[in-house]
Amino acid sequence: MRTEPTTTTTTTTTTAATANGAAAIRNLGILAHVDAGKTTLTERVLYATGATYKRGEVHDGTTVTDFDPQERDRGITIFAAAVSCTWDGHRINLIDTPGHVDFSDEVERSLRVLDGAVAVFDAVAGVEPQSESVWRQADRHRVPRIAFVNKMDRVGADLDAAVTSLRERLHVVPLVVQLPIGREDGFTGVVDLVRMRALVWSATTAAATGSGPQSFEVLDVPEELREEALRGRRLLEEQVAELHPAALEEYCATAALTPATLVTALRELTHGGEGVVVLCGSAYRDRAVEPLLDAVVAYLPAPTDVPPVRGTLDGAEQERAADPSAPFAALAFKVNATATGRLTCLRVYSGTMRKGDTVLDTTAGRTERVGRILRVQADRHAEVDRAVAGDIVAVVGLKSTRAGATLCAPGAPLVLEPPTVAAPVVSVAVEARGATDTGRLSTALGRLVEEDPSLVVRTDRETGQTLLSGLGELHLEVAVEKLRRGHGLLVDVGRPRVAYRETVARGVSGLVYRHVKQDGGAGQFAHVVIDVEPLGVEAPDGAVRGDGGLVFRSSVVGGRVPQEYVRAVEAGCRDALVEGPLGGHPVTGLRVTLTDGATHSKDSSEMAFRAAGRFALREALRAAEMELLEPVVEVVVTVAEDAVGSVLGDLAARRGRVSGSVTRTGTTTVTAAVPLAELFGYASRLRSRTQGRGTFTSRPTGYAPVPATVRERVLTAG
Repeated sequence: MRTEPTTTTTTTTTTAATANGAAAIRNLGILAHVDAGKTTLTERVLYATGATYKRGEVHDGTTVTDFDPQERDRGITIFAAAVSCTWDGHRINLIDTPGHVDFSDEVERSLRVLDGAVAVFDAVAGVEPQSESVWRQADRHRVPRIAFVNKMDRVGADLDAAVTSLRERLHVVPLVVQLPIGREDGFTGVVDLVRMRALVWSATTAAATGSGPQSFEVLDVPEELREEALRGRRLLEEQVAELHPAALEEYCATAALTPATLVTALRELTHGGEGVVVLCGSAYRDRAVEPLLDAVVAYLPAPTDVPPVRGTLDGAEQERAADPSAPFAALAFKVNATATGRLTCLRVYSGTMRKGDTVLDTTAGRTERVGRILRVQADRHAEVDRAVAGDIVAVVGLKSTRAGATLCAPGAPLVLEPPTVAAPVVSVAVEARGATDTGRLSTALGRLVEEDPSLVVRTDRETGQTLLSGLGELHLEVAVEKLRRGHGLLVDVGRPRVAYRETVARGVSGLVYRHVKQDGGAGQFAHVVIDVEPLGVEAPDGAVRGDGGLVFRSSVVGGRVPQEYVRAVEAGCRDALVEGPLGGHPVTGLRVTLTDGATHSKDSSEMAFRAAGRFALREALRAAEMELLEPVVEVVVTVAEDAVGSVLGDLAARRGRVSGSVTRTGTTTVTAAVPLAELFGYASRLRSRTQGRGTFTSRPTGYAPVPATVRERVLTAG
């Protein structure tokens, strides 16, 4: 989550949750593929709820959530941005998430603290690659979702095709509750299948000129759409009855479902993930945004509807319900570190936090004092005196709390599961242009990593260079530009380098290693015998699947190696995975079995067996047949039909493997698996080959073996 450092207003008003309870809160995210209309939809939501007086536009750089200069320059969302508004007596805390794959970690951190989400899909393209990726992320967090098919006013918009893509690519049960009125440029409204009415927006209202909220009329279903609407209503009733027992009873008794039964059933099916409510509209034209807000309130869960959050204390699992009177517990999921202070974003899961409270950071084991509590209200911060269970707020005054830390009442400690952080795949060398700026660069890099945990800074042991690693080329470009703009640093940047891995292609058995060290006093003795074998399984697309590391087991019998020494051997083996024998890259995807060993009554120790495990695995890897792995991404290229041949040739030259192509309305979409190392500079090359008409997206799929013809070049350069 990101908050804009603009004007802060002070108020003594408590949160809406205090008056209406956590049941009146909706914490939701906007998820989608890049350019599906997430930010535009967020702007229309703010405008419709009265949080803003004027509609912002992405192309004009006037949006509330995309206020960072880089976002306005590039026309995309880079940082997850939080806003707060009210609708129908409910407070909606909304996070506009990035749609580009390089910033998927922002989506991950947002989903960790959200109760629901609106997934936005392009009415022409349907489910796109990053749409699928963020959907899977939401699946992992079990976040209930509703779908909004956007851009119904575009040429080629097709609700039925979009719904089919939801069913086939996301494997969900779409529950369509609206039908469009008019096609493409003639789209004027929707038919509400739950209440069987038409909602029509007029292009001649005051809002068409941006001078006031756009009104809509509630009418009878148009005669020309009545038969289609009745079919849609019947299909919706049948689908709901199949999935919901109470609705099935009513359907069997009356052969129909009342609107009240439908709303209740749709809400419960959404919460359970058994179905996905589908709505449609055009955010850009400000049509069907109000029904979407009604659906958010009606179908998505409140903090009181989701299971109590689970945490641990001394290894024992505990639960905390969304109760303002329970012990305080919150999760920090974003930190904005600036030269003037730190702004920490929290999701409060239980209890109440007040200004001036002392809270315990259980992750770091230290206490912090809450200076001020801020609610994100459109383009400014409104100060509140407290935050209660269910709230998402920003806090000033926490000195060292990091993203992923748990804050709780000192008398009731708890550790919540932090958001997962993706491993970086691309690195660049950065250095200050002036020798006097080296210290400033180190401080600035520290702030970057504090704000974005998916960035990693390390020093190359061979060259002494400072390496900045991230999730993609654009991710690093944005980070470097932030150093230049935000910190006023002149930096030189090296060519991007990908994160290679090494794995075992053919293992070794019965490798014996005896660790003996005697230098006065107690010595060290450890004798181990290990087997090493490959673990990864190659998928049809060539990507290596596996646990991404080491699987260790022991088959020693008779107590020849005590259990505490077995654990030490495993720790030593994990130490040895840091650098492989081919090029010093991390080793992954192998199984190590401790088959035998011996101890000494005096000289054996955990330290000795850890050293034996480390040296034994290093020796085994040198003896085994090793393979170099490189990150592979799925690339989806969209070009005009007359440029397909040129694009295919260029993909082949980049060692790409085409897996499919689809032609529709004069454009062709080509899908291919391409090594990440071959994609640097591809955006410029694609534009030049297609006269600026080609676009592409990518998402990581795993690692694949580097061909022998390329391996020597990589190892020599690396």
